[in-house]
Amino acid sequence: MRKTIEIAADLCQEHGLTEWRQSAYNLRQLKKLYRQAQKAKHSTSKDEGKREDKQAATREAHRLYLEQAQRHLDRARGTRQRLAELVLFQGMLGELDEFMGHAERQIDQVRRRVLQGQVIPHEEKVFSLFQPHTEWISKGKAGVPVELGLRTCVVEDQHGFILHHRVMQQLTDDEIAVSVIDETKGRFDTLRSVSMDKGFHSPANQAALKEIVEVVVMPKKGRLSAADRARESDDEFVRLRRQHSAVESAINALEVHGLDLCRDHGIVGFKRYAALAVVARNVQRLGAILRQQEADRIRGPYKKAA
Repeated sequence: MRKTIEIAADLCQEHGLTEWRQSAYNLRQLKKLYRQAQKAKHSTSKDEGKREDKQAATREAHRLYLEQAQRHLDRARGTRQRLAELVLFQGMLGELDEFMGHAERQIDQVRRRVLQGQVIPHEEKVFSLFQPHTEWISKGKAGVPVELGLRTCVVEDQHGFILHHRVMQQLTDDEIAVSVIDETKGRFDTLRSVSMDKGFHSPANQAALKEIVEVVVMPKKGRLSAADRARESDDEFVRLRRQHSAVESAINALEVHGLDLCRDHGIVGFKRYAALAVVARNVQRLGAILRQQEADRIRGPYKKAA
């Protein structure tokens, strides 16, 4: 609603309309009601009467907030109709239409959730109005149970270079396991083995990956059969599995060097930012190897003298 009011007020000022002269005041009043609804929390009292009173107060705060938002939204729609008669280039109204659509959806979802007690399906939720590709990521880790962003799959070799990466839109690990390794194999035909987390596992992925590389190190989810235990106890499986933890350093390096926060906009910008971060990481890794080689060359004569 903030963006709807701001855009409507700017367009009115630009085209000589005066109906949003008090837009700043409207925003303050709406924000005041928003804060009141935001502070209304469920009671933890054991007294059922107090809990019901608190729930009633919470619903009332949200009702007042939604009514005010709906009035401003209806008013913005009227403004949009009048602007359509004045603006020759209809594309100028696209941003206003976009945020009015967002406002209408959010009003509907808050009403259903708070006033009607419904559960909003996950697929209906939007986690960022400005970056709509943002996803809710359940990490399943202590301390950071969820994050907002996009998953990115990284393929790293034994020397610490990132060979391939994939930004995963509406995809899970097991859905991209085969394709990302097949693409990596197409670029680096000497690829012999691959080690992946349990999240990539599925019987179909196990079978398909064995057609691409010689050795597949992918722990199975859940209870292991005798054949699975034998496979995961194999010396080569154990050795490659122990090396797998090194990829965590690549992920950490990408995060601490800026990839934990994308400063570009849009999904195209996100993918570009991720690709540039991978290139920067590989250049950094190459520089570390060259520095080590130079240090070894300088120390070489002293080692021989000793």
